[in-house]
Amino acid sequence: MQGNMRKHVSQMSVVAAAFIFVAAGWAQVVGGSIAGTVRDSSGAGLPAAKLTIENLETAAQRVTVTDEVGRYTLPSLPIGRYEVTASKDRFSPETKTGITLEVGQHTVIDFTLPVGEVKEDVTVVEQPSAVTLSTQDISGLISERQVKELPLNGRSYDELITLNAATVNYSSEKSGGVGTSNSAVGNMFAVSGHRPQDNVFLLNGIEYTGASEINITPGGASGQLLGVDAVREFNVVTDTYGAEYGKRPGAQVSIVTASGSNQLHGSVYEFLRNSGLDARNYFDQSQIPRFQRNQFGGALGGPIRKNKLFLFGDYEGFRQNLSLSDVTLVPDNAAREGFLPGSDGKLKQVGVAPGVAPLLALWPVQNGPDLGAGIGEAFSHPLQKIREDFGTTRFDYNASSADSLSAVYTVDDSAANTPTSNPLSLVFESLREQVVSLQEQHVFSSTFLNTARFGLSRAGYFFTGQTPVNVPGWVERRPVGALVIGGDGSQRRVPDQPRRYQCRQ
Repeated sequence: MQGNMRKHVSQMSVVAAAFIFVAAGWAQVVGGSIAGTVRDSSGAGLPAAKLTIENLETAAQRVTVTDEVGRYTLPSLPIGRYEVTASKDRFSPETKTGITLEVGQHTVIDFTLPVGEVKEDVTVVEQPSAVTLSTQDISGLISERQVKELPLNGRSYDELITLNAATVNYSSEKSGGVGTSNSAVGNMFAVSGHRPQDNVFLLNGIEYTGASEINITPGGASGQLLGVDAVREFNVVTDTYGAEYGKRPGAQVSIVTASGSNQLHGSVYEFLRNSGLDARNYFDQSQIPRFQRNQFGGALGGPIRKNKLFLFGDYEGFRQNLSLSDVTLVPDNAAREGFLPGSDGKLKQVGVAPGVAPLLALWPVQNGPDLGAGIGEAFSHPLQKIREDFGTTRFDYNASSADSLSAVYTVDDSAANTPTSNPLSLVFESLREQVVSLQEQHVFSSTFLNTARFGLSRAGYFFTGQTPVNVPGWVERRPVGALVIGGDGSQRRVPDQPRRYQCRQ
């Protein structure tokens, strides 16, 4: 008998022409916006004033002009550090710097230009208000500093979602465990009372699809969502949100990857955890079970051509060897010899049928206490092995002040070999998640721009059962399947049983 399952989830989203006018909604899935008013010293709005915004990390610029009452809007801006300059003939120009734009954020920057010589230039370090002045502003931002500096056990950055109110992480309550096929591989979050299946994860505006039986939260066989160094920041929008979000009623988690800049930056790291200082578990035998986890990788970003071409790459590896503390109910030593207790409690020899005797090899030998009725306990430390490799590459091109292009590819490949409650029955699971996004933005005029985005999200997994025991009469080198003795009326999923699945999305 052979038990296996394959599941592939693929999604392609295309936005051929997303036209954004200055009066359009401010919040963006992968960026933000800046708006405000330019006035003279008397407080009257200045029409046709020129606004120039420059990204201090990539030197990308965009230009717009104010309308007849002095208002301006700069929508769909990449996140980063900016400075904005307002100028008009016969007025002294003013520059405001120190502006940090975050994902989904709408920032209001106003200017007051005094009458003066054109040579006069005023520079102001702007400090945007910490109070949200618009209901379309960010809902639950996890900033770059929080992502990079807050401690994370396992470096799974999605755990920071719980920094937002009305969010519960109940991953520890889910069925199964790490490396098992009847469980969601990633973390599970209930946001504002919604089920985890109601949440949507967006990576650079493209859905980040996970793969498992009961959930689509992204994550690998390690149970972690890797890529801390690849993520710049992310935002969690709940309850009410604009038309740019949707598909599910739960939280909309918008993740933006880091990018290259004019300054070369990078990191190399390795984190190690082991059982060197562990205490012995109550169910452990004489020795402490082996445990070793290595997380290593590096990131590098910088310019290929200054002010024009930028490249960023990140890799993270996860390796874990964990000896589990396993307690299994098995036929006791007397039962293996054909002795079972009778109605008087005394052992009677009933023998072992020739067809059943080889099957006893599918259970470990009793080495713990005798529980009676022919049942004993077997203590063991079967080894779980997990491998996961995560990588992302991002390319940015500032073609001109009116055109910009970005392309991102992310892949997460993982596999786990995990013992079940019976240490002689193993579950092998492999997963791969891939996300590709392409975005081109063209500014037609100060009041009209177009953003075209193409994306492909694909996730698939495979699992089967294995056993190191060779039982005569079964198909050689194939999983032994499930052997049920008695009438088990439960609906529990047995990982080694063959089963067909069909997924539609």
